[in-house]
Amino acid sequence: MVTGLSEEFDAPAIPLVPLAPGDIDSWLAQQPDTTREWLAATQFESKAGSFRLVPETNGAIQSAVVGIEDAPNLWSLAGLPAALPISAYQLSLISSRLAADDAALGWALGCYRFTRYSQPKNKLATLLWPACDRDEVTDIANSIALVRDLINTPAEDMGPQELADIAVDLAEEFGASHEIIVGDTLIERNYPAIHAVGRASIREPRLIDLRWGDNDAPSVTLVGKGVCFDSGGLDIKPASGMSLMKKDMGGGAQVLGLAQLIMARGLGVRLRVLVPAVENSVSGNSIRPRDVIRTRKGLTVEVGNTDAEGRLILADALAEAVTEAPDLLIDCATLTGAARVALGPEIPAIFCPDDDLAETVVTRASAISDPLWRLPLWGPYRESLDSKVADINNISDGAFGGAITAALFLKEFVGDTRQWLHTDMMGWNVKARPGRPIGGDAMGLRAFYTVIRELSVR
Repeated sequence: MVTGLSEEFDAPAIPLVPLAPGDIDSWLAQQPDTTREWLAATQFESKAGSFRLVPETNGAIQSAVVGIEDAPNLWSLAGLPAALPISAYQLSLISSRLAADDAALGWALGCYRFTRYSQPKNKLATLLWPACDRDEVTDIANSIALVRDLINTPAEDMGPQELADIAVDLAEEFGASHEIIVGDTLIERNYPAIHAVGRASIREPRLIDLRWGDNDAPSVTLVGKGVCFDSGGLDIKPASGMSLMKKDMGGGAQVLGLAQLIMARGLGVRLRVLVPAVENSVSGNSIRPRDVIRTRKGLTVEVGNTDAEGRLILADALAEAVTEAPDLLIDCATLTGAARVALGPEIPAIFCPDDDLAETVVTRASAISDPLWRLPLWGPYRESLDSKVADINNISDGAFGGAITAALFLKEFVGDTRQWLHTDMMGWNVKARPGRPIGGDAMGLRAFYTVIRELSVR
């Protein structure tokens, strides 16, 4: 639940004054000499992340003056809950450079802590709710917290069954239907690739299938990679490569968080969520390099590398997703290191065959400080996935363009579907930034929510 925001406090709230570089001179001109002299003496500059506490003559805090960006930015206040003295603060919105909803959401996300195994030692400052859409801010913050919690939880406590349990809890909370297809039943129901990847683990693989909404509404299907831990299989990862592999279910976590948000907001869509949940382990029945496996679509896949397992389980889920011809299909996956090489850890790559949809998503993402960047589905690279013994190989025959060839592999299973967005995300903050601590994170969730919300009111 959202913490750090309150309707009331047991003491008078301290005014919190956000100042962009373009606003500071006009604001200072209206202040008493003592305030101007104090800020000058303490060398305050209205740079993002800076703040000064302005004292009363008796030493009490008169106000907190905070530097923000000239351009609207969700994260302007996100570092303050941990930085300001413990008290309540009342936001003074003096320009359109910081919208109330952004201020509240940024503050809420700045208060996030992962508390499953230990309690934080430091308390946080409180912000009195500004005049914003409290329900939407709360729902967005809760959905992002869910994604973070799921990714941050070690694989010991977040395996395929536990991930499915979360989906069932969401279904029951919001009146959705659900089906969980487990173990050998995956073969009986024609999900052979999911079974092949997950069969080596003592924790049975499964397909999570959740449905919600009005059958007459626009249809949205979300597919998320749910590899709850990735050893690399027989092409085993080194220890350094395994250290963050609890996050390899980040795509599945993200679509569950997005589904929670869609249902909590009651958007007018027909929602379906598909999460293939597996653990890629090593045992006597692991898939082997150069094995050929079948898929739900009927295509055969030569396993060029058992560590390229995420695309195999997504293949079956996407093949099922397109049977219903959704109006919008989004998949999210922590799929390739190549996307991180291209864009770094903070910007997910998206791939989309429809130029208008891709432009809309990137534009919405930029406007709300939830960046995404489009990479090309470059058709000529498809030949690098050719196999001499099967319809396709799960890896390319070269070292370049790995994010693109992975997307092209998935494209084989969505066919001619144009309203498809493939997201290749890190799902993890490698360094702490305001509102984004080191650890699991939602990346692109708010952008996708914005696009789906617009679809729901057409």
